[in-house]
Amino acid sequence: MKLTTLIFVFSATLGSCMAQQSDVSIKTPDGFTTTTVAANFGRVRHIAMNSNGDLYMKLERLSKGCGIVRLRDTNKDGVMDDTLSFGNYVGTGIAIKNGYLYASNNSSVFRYPLNNSKLGIDTAGVQRIVTGLWDKRQHNSKSIALDNAGNIYVNIGAPSNVCQEQDRQRKSKGRTPCPILDSAGGIWQFKVDKLNQSYADGIRYATGIRNCVGLDWNNEVNELFVTVHGRDELYQSYPEYYDQKSGAELPSETMYMVKKGDDCGWPYVHWDHLQNKKILNPEFGGDRVKTGADNAISPLVGFPGHLAPNALLIYSGNQFPAKYKNGAFIAFHGSWNRSPEPQEGFYVVFVPMKNGKPTGKWEVFANGFAGMETVVNLSAAKHRPCGLAQGADGSLYVSDDSKGYVWKISYKN
Repeated sequence: MKLTTLIFVFSATLGSCMAQQSDVSIKTPDGFTTTTVAANFGRVRHIAMNSNGDLYMKLERLSKGCGIVRLRDTNKDGVMDDTLSFGNYVGTGIAIKNGYLYASNNSSVFRYPLNNSKLGIDTAGVQRIVTGLWDKRQHNSKSIALDNAGNIYVNIGAPSNVCQEQDRQRKSKGRTPCPILDSAGGIWQFKVDKLNQSYADGIRYATGIRNCVGLDWNNEVNELFVTVHGRDELYQSYPEYYDQKSGAELPSETMYMVKKGDDCGWPYVHWDHLQNKKILNPEFGGDRVKTGADNAISPLVGFPGHLAPNALLIYSGNQFPAKYKNGAFIAFHGSWNRSPEPQEGFYVVFVPMKNGKPTGKWEVFANGFAGMETVVNLSAAKHRPCGLAQGADGSLYVSDDSKGYVWKISYKN
């Protein structure tokens, strides 16, 4: 694709929009407060915070020809009053590391030098570091994470539900081996400072991952953590094994720690948190009892099905109480396919962890984004959490890809 630099700079004229109060009441544990720092920016996907307080938002749709927005609080009054828009591409992934902003579209990854100029970033110095990744529409967002050794990790989602001969067709058999896994359905590792890398330059770091929209590097244990969207249509395709209730609850959404060479088992198995087992998918001969993929690793946590974990953040700040240190925050985007059961998700949860392992049960940390207790019709939900970022002061930021809000969650003892 041709990359052009589009820059739009707005000043305090947009301040009233950014200072707008939330149209929902966000519920958090005692001691936490929530403020709205951005509103009405459209479908804001992942977000990143620079150490100087600049907030960068990746958009799913272009706004005035741009797909990245930088917000800044110029007078430090808590209200974002300066906006910079740039980048002529849309997507999900965005991250900041060692003086660079990294951002992706659905087939490439770019980086921009950050600086101390008035803009805070050199948009003309953009470099394409990865190109030519699969973009077949289904599960095509390229989420990213960076380690401390000069590597970037890119999710390449499988353009398939469960690697059938005919995708999403009832009773269509699964393909063994699944040819998709050669170029998708996993995490690829690339270098951060090498231009125009393709598949041939990267490493298939982990496989058997249907679609991983949330990923983050855990500095406590120096490993990659991911959250995975489980497969669809167990009840719809196999009512002899799954009723409506179990089809809504299964398969689990999952969180893994993945190391180089790991296999998470897709498409052959799914995780069942009710049985705490890897269950063979019916397309490959499963009957809700048979297990499989003995070589596949097990997740750290299994959540109820179809909640859509769209962001993962390992908390490293010091503002929150000690229980949150090195734990995982996960933004659940909310389901669309649990009918006739109510839709579920639309909240941020927390998993307490130490040394990279859960130390207790997961809990809902921030709720109320949907604006209603029970979501029956997805279109009625006011907001859908999508991105997470940690501020330099240890605050947690949550984005929404329905109406383009961003909330700041802070703690005061």
